[in-house]
Amino acid sequence: MAKSQQTFSKIEKEKKKQKKREEKQKKKEERRANSKKGSGFDNMIAYVDENGHLTDTPPDPSKKKKIKAENIEIGIPKKEHIEEDPIKKGKVAFFNDSKGYGFITEHETQEKFFVHVNGLMQEVKEGDKVQFELEMGMKGLNAVRVKKI
Repeated sequence: MAKSQQTFSKIEKEKKKQKKREEKQKKKEERRANSKKGSGFDNMIAYVDENGHLTDTPPDPSKKKKIKAENIEIGIPKKEHIEEDPIKKGKVAFFNDSKGYGFITEHETQEKFFVHVNGLMQEVKEGDKVQFELEMGMKGLNAVRVKKI
């Protein structure tokens, strides 16, 4: 005769599984019973008040503002092009004659711009007041057409 394939440990494991199933079923029934006591959709809903805060009370209709759909802008508003004078004024902060480059500090913004000897119309040295125009170079804006004032 063949021995039964059921061992003591298999029987114990099966009992534990059955017990877990029963506990799970009881919890499910408890949740179902408690949910009928008033924790339905009405208790889950949230409102946003006029200040943007979440509340459980509906907003006051008298404080409601009327907004027209045409007034809503989606995206970034277009920047108005402001005509600037292309000729700027500044002072030569640094210039190296042997290497042929330097920097000019603009009077209005105190911003420094690179200048190369090829962008000069007259010879300049440190401390000279100059007028110049800006062009985009490989590494940023460069001063070009530089003249002494």
